[in-house]
Amino acid sequence: MQLLEALRLALDTLRVQKLKSFFTLLGVCIGVMFLIAVVSIVDGMGRYMEEDLVGKLIGINTFELRHRPNINIGDVDASVWEEYRRRPRILESDVEPVVEALPDGSRWAMYAEDNLRIESAYSRPRNGHVFAVDGDWFEIKKLDVTSGRRFTQQEVLLGDDVVILGPELVKRLFPTLDPIGRPVKIGGLPYQVVGVGESLGSAFGISFDNYVVAPFRAPLHRLLNRQPKVIDAVVVQTKNAAMLREAQERVRAVMRARHKLHPGQKDNFTMQTADSALEFWNKIRRYLVLAGIALPAIGLVVGAIVIMNIMLVAVAERTREIGIRKALGARRRDILAQFLIESATLSTLGAAFGIALGAGIATLVSATTPMPTAVAPWSVAVGVILGAGVGIVAGVYPASRASLLDPIAALRQE
Repeated sequence: MQLLEALRLALDTLRVQKLKSFFTLLGVCIGVMFLIAVVSIVDGMGRYMEEDLVGKLIGINTFELRHRPNINIGDVDASVWEEYRRRPRILESDVEPVVEALPDGSRWAMYAEDNLRIESAYSRPRNGHVFAVDGDWFEIKKLDVTSGRRFTQQEVLLGDDVVILGPELVKRLFPTLDPIGRPVKIGGLPYQVVGVGESLGSAFGISFDNYVVAPFRAPLHRLLNRQPKVIDAVVVQTKNAAMLREAQERVRAVMRARHKLHPGQKDNFTMQTADSALEFWNKIRRYLVLAGIALPAIGLVVGAIVIMNIMLVAVAERTREIGIRKALGARRRDILAQFLIESATLSTLGAAFGIALGAGIATLVSATTPMPTAVAPWSVAVGVILGAGVGIVAGVYPASRASLLDPIAALRQE
């Protein structure tokens, strides 16, 4: 029997026996639906963490030298926090030796950060995330201005009282006015707005556009770190991943020497990359993907049992039909192929409906919650293969029984 002919017969059976076919499809449909939905949510979260959240905060081929990690995903033991607290801070005096050790072509920046109160004569005060920066901070962060300008070299060197505001703060502090050239107060001191920065987007409903950037030597630096000569981080960006590893080793050697660490002592500083920040998330992600595959397998097993039982009933109901086919010259393998293809067609259609419903659930979750989703192509392929595989496995026994029927005994069947 040709494949297309077997498919036509299978679809005819589906059309004639709609209710039975529906229940046959249901188990596979539910299993594949949950597979697609769970994997889509996990994959979407993974991409979001890598590209939008951690990717924006740290950047590509970039690491941050800090006294402790800035991004902690997962539980951190109290003893670890205590060890972080005892670590020496990164100092302004550390920056020059670190920069001198970097490979040619590397970019660097240093900054201090904290949340401070921003005041405007045109609105009530707002809290903003304030950065005092020096070096190639704008280039590393790929941040430009949408209006106004960036700082001049002289303003950076002299620490002038100028700032660039994020779009969210502009909307709150200057609701109906152009902010360029207007003053804001930070720590009671006036600063002139010279630019409006680009949008950095949001994560889980939290906006990243509530920021203020000022020259590192501006007076507000003293509000960001109470200890003198302390900075929060040195950021280093290299041209490629190979240079990144080289730069990390060079900076590690410099900092261990400056902190007078012996060969057996652990680093008392952190060089955080996007990969290190995502290490805990990647572990969770693997378990979630495994759960997303394992749990729907229960539905697929139930679907396989239902398909097997219904196919056995179909063989009993169509005994006379099988006898006629054999009497007309159908071989055993033709009967076997007919019922296997019918079973596989049923389960593959169930998988197709499951894929559509799973993708629909993923889209609904993305549209109605802050949780991002992304349908992984491999999960669609796995869903189709599982659907066809379940049908073939479940149909082997009923198809074998049908192919072994004696045509004379089958023709006598009423």
